[in-house]
Amino acid sequence: MIDKLEYLLALSREHHFGRAAETCGVTQPTLSAGLKQLEEQLGALLVQRGARFIGFTPEGERALDWARRITTDTKAMRQEIQALKYGLNGNLRLAVIPTAMPIVSTLTTPFRDRHPDVTFTIVSKSSIATLSLIENFEADAGISYLDNEPLGRVRAIPLYREHYCLVTAPHAPLGDREEVAWQDLSGLPLCLLTPDMQNRRILDRMLSSTGVEPKVSLESNSMIGLWSHVRTGAWASIMPARLVDILGLNPELRAIPIVGGPPAPTVGLVIPHRDPLTPLIAALFKEAEAIAAHLEQVTINQAGQ
Repeated sequence: MIDKLEYLLALSREHHFGRAAETCGVTQPTLSAGLKQLEEQLGALLVQRGARFIGFTPEGERALDWARRITTDTKAMRQEIQALKYGLNGNLRLAVIPTAMPIVSTLTTPFRDRHPDVTFTIVSKSSIATLSLIENFEADAGISYLDNEPLGRVRAIPLYREHYCLVTAPHAPLGDREEVAWQDLSGLPLCLLTPDMQNRRILDRMLSSTGVEPKVSLESNSMIGLWSHVRTGAWASIMPARLVDILGLNPELRAIPIVGGPPAPTVGLVIPHRDPLTPLIAALFKEAEAIAAHLEQVTINQAGQ
């Protein structure tokens, strides 16, 4: 039955019989026959069919919930047996918000040092898409904001707080400051992420809470897209300080800390709320705990200096 449940899940992702069959590595007639056999076994119509895929029946939607649980539990069982026999191996699928993408290596690199047979697939997604992928077991874990918008049924561990700086040219307005307040940014032309990104919604709220109406002259859903414009020196942006440190400034740019305003949002690892965890996710969670403890100690040391 597992293969037929995989067919059902593939169809829920692709909404197209041909593409679903391709992702499962079978022909379309094989997939269609498998779905009909599943319907016969369950005694209910699951898929609404016409000349093409129409949707799922209420019974089909419920079957999808069970299919996700069953196939995930099966995966966890296989991983655990394989880990006992050969050590930890397999592929970890991570969904990461754009602002956290440059710091993912601080988690994946030490993890791979401990578990060299593990591979990674990392995709950049909005926070909403990240949670959806985890909920549907299409991603094993994610890195996202933890305390700004509802997370739903996931487990989370904080990694760091996202502090911001104004990235601008030295000759631009405010470019000669050592620090700026959120109120100082009023009327400043900015390039920011698009509104479907939680980082943009956070910045909009921070600016609004201090009475600032942002003047956005360019939007992108890619931090690299923003960074490429900022590096010309002709654009200014509000960016996480950690991201700026990793991407690096050129001589034509300054990163000026933004002080005051609401508390900085927390970024952390989110994993499915299920028990037991797969061995891969459990090991990743343990690695995140170690990194969080290290970053907390670094923050304490910096505060004491």
